[in-house]
Amino acid sequence: MPRVEVDLPIEVPPDTAWAAVVDVESYPDCMESVDSVVVTDRTDDRHRTTAWSVRLKGSVLHWTEAEVIDPEARRFSFHQVSGDLGHFAGHWAVRPAPGGGSTVSLHVDFDIGIPLLAAMLNPVAADALRENAAQMLAALEQRLLGAAPAAGTHRPLDPAVAP
Repeated sequence: MPRVEVDLPIEVPPDTAWAAVVDVESYPDCMESVDSVVVTDRTDDRHRTTAWSVRLKGSVLHWTEAEVIDPEARRFSFHQVSGDLGHFAGHWAVRPAPGGGSTVSLHVDFDIGIPLLAAMLNPVAADALRENAAQMLAALEQRLLGAAPAAGTHRPLDPAVAP
């Protein structure tokens, strides 16, 4: 199963980064590819269900995910309970970085759910998901730092993919 991992150092304290990461309903306000995120159920402070609509390389993906939030670890795990992919699960995390900053991570394991085409489509989907994750993290950074990106600039991230 393909895995996409993207890490981004951000020069804000971990608690500040965590507050932005866990506020998924604000993602459409700062992330171009995220059309909507709605919390559809919240059983307690640590468990919620969210419905997502995200544009990915010209397609719109919809899914609902169950999330488990661990504020002490600054991590929330998710897994798709219904949606367009065969499997979609992972986590967001915020770790302290040297100098008082943070490293924000998004890790996703997925399967497109079409066994006969998986060998051909999973690598393409992994590239698209990696690019989308990098854009989401960069948008989160811009929101946290209160800066608009200069036209044509792209800050390199630290993407890693495990087959």
